[in-house]
Amino acid sequence: MIQKHWLKAVRTSGIALALSLFGATAQAADPIKVGVLHSLSGTMAISETTLKDTIEMLVAEQNAKGGLLGRPIEAVVVDPASDWPLFAERTRQLLEQDEVDAIFGCWTSVSRKSVLPVVEELNGILFYPVQYEGEESSRNIFYTGAAPNQQAIPAVDYLMNEYGIERWVLAGTDYVYPRTTNRILEAYLKANGVADEDIMINYTPFGHADWQSIVADIKRFGEQGKPTAVVSTINGDANVPFYRELGNQGLSAEDIPVIAFSVGEEELSGMDTRPLVGHLAAWNYFMSVDTPENADFIEKWHAFIGNSDRVTNDPMEAHYIGFNMWVQAVEKAGTTDVDTVIDAMKGVTVPNLTGGMAEMLVNHHITKPVLIGEIQEDGQFLIVSQTEDLIPGEAWSPHLPGSRDIIADWTPPISCGNYNTVTETCSGQNY
Repeated sequence: MIQKHWLKAVRTSGIALALSLFGATAQAADPIKVGVLHSLSGTMAISETTLKDTIEMLVAEQNAKGGLLGRPIEAVVVDPASDWPLFAERTRQLLEQDEVDAIFGCWTSVSRKSVLPVVEELNGILFYPVQYEGEESSRNIFYTGAAPNQQAIPAVDYLMNEYGIERWVLAGTDYVYPRTTNRILEAYLKANGVADEDIMINYTPFGHADWQSIVADIKRFGEQGKPTAVVSTINGDANVPFYRELGNQGLSAEDIPVIAFSVGEEELSGMDTRPLVGHLAAWNYFMSVDTPENADFIEKWHAFIGNSDRVTNDPMEAHYIGFNMWVQAVEKAGTTDVDTVIDAMKGVTVPNLTGGMAEMLVNHHITKPVLIGEIQEDGQFLIVSQTEDLIPGEAWSPHLPGSRDIIADWTPPISCGNYNTVTETCSGQNY
């Protein structure tokens, strides 16, 4: 196990200390560079800063093992500042100027959509660690967060089966992930007999702060004699005033439970969680998971960050999986050449933190368990539901008419992110 004092030293002195582990030959070798593309300022910094720290920790750990292909790894950190066009600019900088071999980054789908054409044009690799709306598969992106069938659909099933929910508020931030996810959920709910009048959909801008009237509308919507729940795709720091207003208007989890897709331990660490007890979140990992792998990860994280109060969360685990998959693929390929590594990624398996093995599928998504957690007063989650089997991520939703016949398969002879199984044609449009 890596000693705590060494990890703290790596954090302050960076790659120079890691280089000393290699000896004179390795010191002379050029580092393998990885880009870290996460917002360190702006509305998404509340969620993304920790992911930058996570990649730096994983790089330090790999360097302590001897690096990769006999060379040290260097993390090149940039701040796209929650500015979606700036994500594209910083990606171009990482690939053209810094010449990184892979990029770990993005949180929102709009940032990923901004980055996608750049990594395709310049033939880079992006590891994307956050749950998203699906309806996409790019040869140059590996999606280590949840697809809708690994989070949104199981969350609705849980509320239907365990809570008997009949009325649904789909509340989200106004961008592609919430809108597409809610389009899938609306179709799924209607297919399960939910009437139009029992579905309320609301969108708010990033950083939205005034929730008084919206929460009042939700409260009125729930006073119709049917069990009601909120399915939340609200992102970033807007969650803080949203949950505060729920408490201000006396809406507890017993009245109208909220199940969130973008609120984890990191977001809760900045909130008064007492009024939130009993509300839910759907993820593929929680810090409270009781496995040896998770205990080891948490210990290393606390040692690296120098703060035993810092939490872990689902996107951190996704980066842990994605980084280790990339390392394994590079070792298997014997090179960092992008095309060779992309081919080597298929079928790679690495341990997740819940006690199973994550596998990279031919559609560039991975296998995951689905967990439902209930917020506790200490800001942690009590796991109330977990799938027995790992669920393969679906790039295209079977619940949308335009997608149900589409698959992604980046292996020959298909080698396509948008392959129509009925017409047996590839449109070439991967998103």
